[in-house]
Amino acid sequence: MFPQNQFGDQSEHETWMRHALCEARQAVEEDEVPVGAVIVAAGRIVASAHNQREQLADPTAHAEMIALTQAASALGSWRLTDCILYVTLEPCPMCAGAIVQARLPIVVWGAPDAKSGAVESLYHLFEDNRLNHQVEHLGHVLEQESSILLSEFFKQKRKKGKAK
Repeated sequence: MFPQNQFGDQSEHETWMRHALCEARQAVEEDEVPVGAVIVAAGRIVASAHNQREQLADPTAHAEMIALTQAASALGSWRLTDCILYVTLEPCPMCAGAIVQARLPIVVWGAPDAKSGAVESLYHLFEDNRLNHQVEHLGHVLEQESSILLSEFFKQKRKKGKAK
């Protein structure tokens, strides 16, 4: 974890996380699992995405993966060393691995993911000294908002499933 004052204060993190939550809400509108991500560089959003696995029929179309691709394109480099990723759900192993490969220095995430979280819940990929890059992280930022969005989405899915 990083000290709050080193990379901005809590209110700054919450401001950017609210942008990620807007992306997550867009995912709901598209009947996608509500996960949103934004990547910030030099105080501005350089990438903004939400899950699109169903829409693209692509198992890798997680919000983080799409945002990483957008940011690399926008900045002209796969090395995202001056960026911060904000994502509403703790990254999975695939996304955490891509984040490490992109050399992102900082990730701020919302809700923990007990089933596939690779930052704190199941694995600790960002802190694994065997990897060539470690990622500072701050979790549980606007956790309640992120969790409620996910819970409501899956509650509606179950309700629709029972109605069929």
